[in-house]
Amino acid sequence: MILYFEDLAVGQTYATTSVSVSAEEIMAFGRQFDPQPFHTDVEAARNGPFGELVASGWHTASLTMRLIIGGELQFAGGAVGRGVDNIEWPRPVKAGDALRAENEVIETRALKSRTTHGVIKLRTTTRNQHDEIVQTMVATILVQRRPIVAAT
Repeated sequence: MILYFEDLAVGQTYATTSVSVSAEEIMAFGRQFDPQPFHTDVEAARNGPFGELVASGWHTASLTMRLIIGGELQFAGGAVGRGVDNIEWPRPVKAGDALRAENEVIETRALKSRTTHGVIKLRTTTRNQHDEIVQTMVATILVQRRPIVAAT
């Protein structure tokens, strides 16, 4: 279901499906965007701070974005991010993990300067298959308002 600003209220939650991450995906992302040995090389990662290959936090954030876009929370006109107030990675994502996310609307604000849109704050918690939190973030998102239909 496509949602407009008017459909959203503080306290509403929206689930996502899940996505699995492989060692190959972790290393490919790491090589391109975060080339540290614990993201790019299985052998080197064994001697690193995690003792094994782990996904970059930015990879986790990208996977979370994919989950949000494919989940229950479908914004009219798309999810237009305005910023992230907070992002944390309390536990690393490992090869074979299956991630899912829950989104909670924590604030809504109509815009006076832009009557076609409102702003929401969304708290997203990403968990692995063991229900362990691997990422939390609070994002500000520009959401389209429902078009006004003229009476005939």
